[in-house]
Amino acid sequence: MACSDKLDLKPNDELDASTAYETVPDLNKGLLGAYAGVSFSYVRNSALTSDECTLPADNTSGRNIDTYRWQLDASNTTITAPFEEDYVVIDRLNRVLAAADNVKVKAGEETTRDRYKAELLALRAYCHFDLLRNFAEAYHSGAMGVPYMLSSKISSPARDNYEVVLQDIRSDLHAAKELMPDDFTDVTRITKPAISAIQARVALYDNEWDSARIFSTEAIDAVPLASKAAFGKIWTDQGTEDVIWKNKRTTDDALYLGDIFYDYGNGVALYVPSFELLNTFDKTNDIRFPWVALPNPDNTPGLAPYIVNKYQPLADVTNLADIKLFRAGEMYLVRAEARAELSDLPGAADDLNTLRAARINGYTPVTLADKTAAIDAIYLERFKELAFEGHRYYDLRRRNMTITREPADVVNAAGAATLKPTDKGYVYPIPDAEMKANKNMRQNP
Repeated sequence: MACSDKLDLKPNDELDASTAYETVPDLNKGLLGAYAGVSFSYVRNSALTSDECTLPADNTSGRNIDTYRWQLDASNTTITAPFEEDYVVIDRLNRVLAAADNVKVKAGEETTRDRYKAELLALRAYCHFDLLRNFAEAYHSGAMGVPYMLSSKISSPARDNYEVVLQDIRSDLHAAKELMPDDFTDVTRITKPAISAIQARVALYDNEWDSARIFSTEAIDAVPLASKAAFGKIWTDQGTEDVIWKNKRTTDDALYLGDIFYDYGNGVALYVPSFELLNTFDKTNDIRFPWVALPNPDNTPGLAPYIVNKYQPLADVTNLADIKLFRAGEMYLVRAEARAELSDLPGAADDLNTLRAARINGYTPVTLADKTAAIDAIYLERFKELAFEGHRYYDLRRRNMTITREPADVVNAAGAATLKPTDKGYVYPIPDAEMKANKNMRQNP
């Protein structure tokens, strides 16, 4: 008791938020630390658990095979990785946000401070939405969602319902949009068009079709589709046409995005485009095909004929690529789907035809006979346009569609050919570590 003055000391080997963030430039450092942690696990998980890729004979490493074969449980750290990754970023964001209104603001820095706050809020919304896509019990009101963390604290939060999480996401995005200046255009960070794109995707998952139409139009008006000549530069990171928001990656990263599909150390294909996906393309005229599928540089007979090409497997720095989080191509498909659901079939066809004309040489426009035909055509186009960008599994879940793999794609799948919405593994589990640490957490059924 008498020695309390000697024991009640602040640690000198760490900083609290009030010390770490004292100026507006300090806020930017904290924000960059959050951007650096943005997860791309959704790209891997979507590809491995859908019909997008296949396990080739080349892959003798065993890497992620249990995930590909739908052997999923709460101890599978591959499938559950986004839970930790996203909440780490959210905690970083909340620490910076807590200090944002208390830092010293010099004359002329008000707009910059507000922009940083806008990025922080929008990124917090995006990370919670990524968590929701991965771990919600179902994509409808009343289903268990995820805890929405508005502050950095040690706690045992319960799961908020799906609709509650969406409302918090919308609130953060609305506040971010109010603060974001119109003239900020750095696509490696969140901008006003990026906020519109996030809002459009959120509305799509919430079946808010008119909002999806409005927000996707805002993004489209700000960022047009890439020309045919510029399309390939998206994937070599030499151009930004079509790109609304991408997360910059560097050689400092421990894992590169392309490492999911290609083992650069051994020159081995780990997961390759499925035959089901390859067969959807006009391989001669569709300019997307060479970027989805590249002839396997190891042409040994019996090995996979193609490898995934969107993430620079044969570049000077193998597999190093920026994460393309939102593109104009996706926004055209969001608007097409929204218009179809709003019974605007000519509008849906116009969006579909515009996208295809930008991607396919000699394309002939089509009409859409009815809503079912429209949704089928839009889903097929999403399969091609957004291949290996982290959409396919979540798209199938949005409409409770069975995941099916063609016979040619299940040779090494140990029977993992059909996954119905009622089957174990269709919904990802909450991580076992979280279940043990958080007394208020409930597991997905």
